[in-house]
Amino acid sequence: MLQPTTTTNSPSPVITALAPDPRRPGAVRISARDVTWTIAAADVAACGARVGLAVDDALREALERAADAEAAFRTALRAIEQRSHARTDLGRKLVKKGHARSAVEVALERCTALGLLDDAAYARHFVETRAARGRGPARLRRDLYAMGVAGTHVDAALAHVQTDGEHAGEQALALAARRAGQLGGVPREARKRRLLAFLARRGYSGEAARAAVQKVLRAAA
Repeated sequence: MLQPTTTTNSPSPVITALAPDPRRPGAVRISARDVTWTIAAADVAACGARVGLAVDDALREALERAADAEAAFRTALRAIEQRSHARTDLGRKLVKKGHARSAVEVALERCTALGLLDDAAYARHFVETRAARGRGPARLRRDLYAMGVAGTHVDAALAHVQTDGEHAGEQALALAARRAGQLGGVPREARKRRLLAFLARRGYSGEAARAAVQKVLRAAA
């Protein structure tokens, strides 16, 4: 007579070590059998991890979520080291790199709490540097909106550019004059259309653009 076979579940791995990660300040490596999780030191207590504790399904899930968030945070830090970012724009970049959206949100919150993400400051710096390179208010507004910067921050950053009409006109005139130098053999009407289109691409439109183009065309007449 055949005896019924019995199966035994393999025991859950037990946490054998918690140690600071030597390559990632503020992170802790948690080892259990052949698995290692690297999580933020602040998340160790939240997960309830300690040496000798068996890693059941609930703890494993918590550790994996914390590890995903730590990985996204480290990717965010590397991106910020290269250049400043708007929050939404950085989040998109992290998702494109394969990080889960939930982990990305945690990483962005950590960066914000550390003062590494500040959309208001980012918008001000963006406007100051790009306006100096000849970008007009309309182009600056489009660019900041595309990066997910809130309208209130955009409006505040652009306030001095929008109210400084004389400065904007001077910038438009300088750009138009430089571009006109490349259109010497183009008929007047075609030159006018091209100059207006060129200024529009750079964010200058309306009266400022028309006045600049008229001045340039009169000077070339």
